[in-house]
Amino acid sequence: MEYKPNNPAQKLAEYIKKNLKKGYTLDSLKFSLINQGYTKISVENAINLANKQLSEELPEVREKPRITYKVITEDLDSGESNEEFINLNSKKSFWQKLFG
Repeated sequence: MEYKPNNPAQKLAEYIKKNLKKGYTLDSLKFSLINQGYTKISVENAINLANKQLSEELPEVREKPRITYKVITEDLDSGESNEEFINLNSKKSFWQKLFG
């Protein structure tokens, strides 16, 4: 479906997008629209159109996220804690993993 401002599916898609941004769930909007007299097919088409338009508005992710873990160990005798950061993005070959 292409974007046409006066298209009924486009009007429903705009309604869905506006109310999703307000915090309503997709299921509650779907139930509400069907109870207002819209057909299930027209509501599904509008939801698909809204999802497509929302996905086009998202910025493109260019950088891979880096995952790090923080390990906190505590010495039970002295009560001191040590922090260590572990980076999981560093790649080791099979042999480096096997033999260190």
